[in-house]
Amino acid sequence: MTNVVVIGSQWGDEGKGKIVDWLSERADIVVRFQGGHNAGHTLVIDGTSYKLSLLPSGVVRPGKMAVIGNGVVVDPHALIAEIDKLAKQGVTISPENLRIADNATLILSLHRELDGIREDAASASNSGVKIGTTRRGIGPAYEDKVGRRAIRIMDLADLESLSGKVERLLTHHNALRRGLGEAEVTHEAIMQELTSVADRVLPYRETIWLMLDKERRRGARILFEGAQGSLLDIDHGTYPFVTSSNTVAGQAAAGSGMGPGSLGYILGITKAYTTRVGEGPFPTELTDEIGQFLGEKGHEFGTVTGRKRRCGWFDAALVRQSVATNGITGIALTKLDVLDGLDELKICVGYTLDGQEIDHLPASQGQQARVEPIYITLEGWKESTVGARSWADLPAQAIKYVRQVEELIGAPVALLSTSPERDDTILVTDPFED
Repeated sequence: MTNVVVIGSQWGDEGKGKIVDWLSERADIVVRFQGGHNAGHTLVIDGTSYKLSLLPSGVVRPGKMAVIGNGVVVDPHALIAEIDKLAKQGVTISPENLRIADNATLILSLHRELDGIREDAASASNSGVKIGTTRRGIGPAYEDKVGRRAIRIMDLADLESLSGKVERLLTHHNALRRGLGEAEVTHEAIMQELTSVADRVLPYRETIWLMLDKERRRGARILFEGAQGSLLDIDHGTYPFVTSSNTVAGQAAAGSGMGPGSLGYILGITKAYTTRVGEGPFPTELTDEIGQFLGEKGHEFGTVTGRKRRCGWFDAALVRQSVATNGITGIALTKLDVLDGLDELKICVGYTLDGQEIDHLPASQGQQARVEPIYITLEGWKESTVGARSWADLPAQAIKYVRQVEELIGAPVALLSTSPERDDTILVTDPFED
């Protein structure tokens, strides 16, 4: 028996929600291990659409345990709002099916405010770097975590100690706010903010590492769900245009308290073309009619923000990097149907940098901006792949495209998705196979 880690192999938005939901029927526990409510998953089940931001995708499946690990930063107001929203759709969420790490860091209003202040300042300054964050306070909350001044879920149960921790937190934030020309935040305001949510959040708290270890030992199947994508990793992504956490598969261990040897199969979700939300390098971006075609046909708008995604050809060089940094066992190739009808398709196999050919995207921001993609061209197909559930349903040229992708990235296709519907999936290899 093996556990499965699901990660995005590009810049996020690869369709992880559907794949996690598809796999969750065979899992006992689904664990979110990093990020915050800046992530977005859309699940379509029996014609009903569920939009999730913070909660693990498995939470909509009866009989499954959903877990938010210590690697996640939790906005308590967003958590409560998402629970209440799902309740209106008939999904009951209680401590019986949702547990949250007691050592998970909380996102506060001052984190959201600081996120917006910085983005606005960067937009107004010629020298500032606009990252294109979701302004939800994710980055500032992670900063407080590594600065050892964060408020954590367990702190809500100890009001006597909480007051002193809030004071220490504000010593840092108010000095920062004064420097930015912003009004200070009062101790009373933060205490009120925290005490107002304590009763709704505390029932879900759990010592997650201990719980997961016990479940692993008894033979439970655990599905680890990442947010964003590998190319947004704080260390291995296109820095500084990245998220504020590690998004690679190794974080599944650190962000849940499980040992690395317990992770098992690493499944990289990979879109059949490439998209990106926000700022940063994008070597294969298309700003022509083909880019517009991909965006419109693929409904490329962010689940959380509604922002339009930038679209481009499949970048095999980037995904090959993700295969290496994540130890990807196999990929789930999604949105193949969006490519239906194109006369020809291009795949990036490497780059030129200052006249030299290279096989990876360099870490330097300046060099990333100067690379030019090297393409190979494949024949497209006119037939529809929508809803295909076997290789026999696919056009020959579509199969050729998939095989070319496998060869270029150095990883096999384990699943192939041909529509948002969960059953429109071709299973090649079962990640949960014993």
